[in-house]
Amino acid sequence: MYKKIFAIFFILTKQTLTFIYTKKYHCGLIIAYSSGRIQLTFSRGARIKHQTDMKHLAINILDNLNAAVVLLDSRLNVLCVNSAAEMLLSISLHKIVTRPIALLLNDDGLIAAIQSALDSNHPFTQRERSIRFIDKKVMVDISVQPIQSEDDDKYLLIELSQLDRHLRISREENLLAQHETIRALLRSMAHEVKNPLGGIRGAAQLLERELENPDLAEYTQVIIDEADRLKKLVNRMLGPNTKPNKTMVNIHSVTERVRSLLKADKTRDVKIFFDYDPSIPEIEFDPEHLIQAVLNIVRNAAQALSEQETSPEAGHINNKKIIIKTRILRHFNIGHKRHKLVAKMDIIDNGPGISEKMQERIFMPLITGRAEGTGLGLSIAQSLVSQNGGLIECHSKPGKTVFSLLLPII
Repeated sequence: MYKKIFAIFFILTKQTLTFIYTKKYHCGLIIAYSSGRIQLTFSRGARIKHQTDMKHLAINILDNLNAAVVLLDSRLNVLCVNSAAEMLLSISLHKIVTRPIALLLNDDGLIAAIQSALDSNHPFTQRERSIRFIDKKVMVDISVQPIQSEDDDKYLLIELSQLDRHLRISREENLLAQHETIRALLRSMAHEVKNPLGGIRGAAQLLERELENPDLAEYTQVIIDEADRLKKLVNRMLGPNTKPNKTMVNIHSVTERVRSLLKADKTRDVKIFFDYDPSIPEIEFDPEHLIQAVLNIVRNAAQALSEQETSPEAGHINNKKIIIKTRILRHFNIGHKRHKLVAKMDIIDNGPGISEKMQERIFMPLITGRAEGTGLGLSIAQSLVSQNGGLIECHSKPGKTVFSLLLPII
């Protein structure tokens, strides 16, 4: 297997000769490729002498690649996938290894092309190819390379580079930059608003003391109350001013806390379901920030569902529901920063959806699609999560709205 894995790494380098040196193992490894064959040569003084060590090094190299890599045997069964491929295919290696690739690809044309490449021993590359997997459709650049081992066994190396991944990273960077710009603008505006509000409130209090008719104090009290209300509004727009109090927290304890808080609200007839990934480790996060962010999003979803009439197809059955789903992502980017592990929490509702135009501004302060909304809940949620190094994304269409909280682990 180690030769197969090194073969994968070689093909990705697209070089006829590759030299790897690692301080950890104090060794040099030369990978040569000639006439469809892989040759491995260690430099003098190399300390790696066992195939097990070589395999671990190769797997480590593979798992840190951005491209999704899949190795198939001559019967188009999966032999090996790297972490990027597990993320793209939404399946782990142990569930697909030795099984046909056709179980994952719902694309007869692509499978036929892969078989043809194996039979003819000719590689091929397709740009901007739309591939339909079992549960999703993605746009990729795909390269298929037949390779042959020293024992004349035939294999196929498939390299997939997801194009919308780059678009997502660019969109996230823009979202983070936009959020920071808005926060800087709000801080400047808050300073300009709070100063005169303090003067207005103080003047109203002085005026109240000078009034001879106590009945007129009602009007000065209105001025004081409105000044206080505006100050609170500005403070809410700014969000929390203190640094996050980060501790190790289990995100499922947060969702259970949200569940208990929502149970007390009997005014909305909305069902909430939970789909947990128990393998997610604890994350370093401010638990109060995370609880507030999740609560804001779930309450928004519940309000949107409550304002929606039950669909005629459902009859008297209430089909308004929210799903909170957690999953783990490997080698994932949040903006420009790459993380080995990221916890993803999806909050999904089957409400009316959010228009595309509104989605572009949904996290801006005072932007809301509801007549009774303040437009601060999602802005505050984004601020709380971003202060802890995370990000909230939104994807919506009629009947399905998904808010995804991306929370870095390592």
